[in-house]
Amino acid sequence: MTSPSRILLVTGLSGAGRTTVLKTLEDIGWETVDNLPLGLLDRLLSSPPAEGAPDGARPLAIGIDSRTRGFDAASILRRVARLREGGGTDAEVLFVDASDTVLTQRFSSTRRRHPLALDRPTEDGIAHERAMLAELADAADHLIDTTESTTNALQQDIRRRFADSASMTPTLTVLSFSYKRGLPRDADLVIDVRFLRNPHWDPLLRPGTGRDDDVSAFIAADPAYADSVAQIERLLLLLLPRYGEQGKCYVTVAFGCTGGRHRSVHMAELTGQRLRAAGFSPTILHRDLAGKQPDAGKRVPTEGREAVVTVGK
Repeated sequence: MTSPSRILLVTGLSGAGRTTVLKTLEDIGWETVDNLPLGLLDRLLSSPPAEGAPDGARPLAIGIDSRTRGFDAASILRRVARLREGGGTDAEVLFVDASDTVLTQRFSSTRRRHPLALDRPTEDGIAHERAMLAELADAADHLIDTTESTTNALQQDIRRRFADSASMTPTLTVLSFSYKRGLPRDADLVIDVRFLRNPHWDPLLRPGTGRDDDVSAFIAADPAYADSVAQIERLLLLLLPRYGEQGKCYVTVAFGCTGGRHRSVHMAELTGQRLRAAGFSPTILHRDLAGKQPDAGKRVPTEGREAVVTVGK
C-alpha cells in the first residue's frame, strides 16, 4: 500500500479559516479529510486510494478541531511524532489563528454560534477553545494568523506554501470563434483579430482555412501582424501564470474574427504552438470552423494555382 507523500494536520480556532485551508489544499491536488476521529487514522492510511485518483501517494490533509471525536492535543502530537519516527512520511501540523476580537466579529457577521459556546457569549467559547488548542499552536510547523487576511489572501498563502508547479498551472484552452455566432460564454480572454487583412476577400483563399499555408502567409503579410503577434504572446506569458497563482483552474483564450474560419483559426493555431514552446499544454479548439460557410467554395487545381468553384450559386 502506497503511503501519502506528505501528511498535514490542519487545526486552529473556529472561524480562523481552517475550512478555507482544506478547500484550497483540495483544489491544488491534496486529498483532504475533515474531522476524522484519530482512532480511524491508521485505517485511513491503510485504505487504497479512491477509484480514479491520479496518484496513491499524493499528499493528505486531515482537518482536526475541538469538535473532533476523541480530541486531545497531547494525543495528536504523540501521533504526529510516531508518524515522523516511522520514516517515509513527512508529517506536519498547520495551525490557523486570529485575534479574539476578529473571531468574535466573524461569528457575529455570519450569525453563527461558537461550537463551544452554544448557550454562552462567543468570547467564552473562543477562550475555551484557545486553551484546548494551546499545545498544538505551540508545536505547529506552520502558524498562519488570519487576523488581517481576506479569504483570497489566505488561499494564495496556502498555494504558495503547499502547491507544486503542476497544480499551479491552469488547464488552458485556445479557441477560435466567429463574431457572427456570438461570443463564447466560457472565454476568459477575448482577442479580436478582425484588424488583420481578411483572406475572405481573395476568391482563391476564401475556401481555405487558417490552417492552410497560403492563408497563413496572406494573414502574416499584414503590416501589423508581427508586432501584434509578439505583443499578444508577451501578454499571455505575463497573465497565464498569474491566473494559476489566483487559483483559477481553467483558462480559455479566445480569438475572434468575422467568420471564424481564417484569421481567428490561424491565430489560435499559432498561439497554441508558441505556448507549447513556452512550456504550457494548451488544447486548441475551433468552435465555428466546421459550421456551414455560405460563401465557401471548392478548390480545384488549375494551371499550377487554385481556383474556386462556387457551390450552391
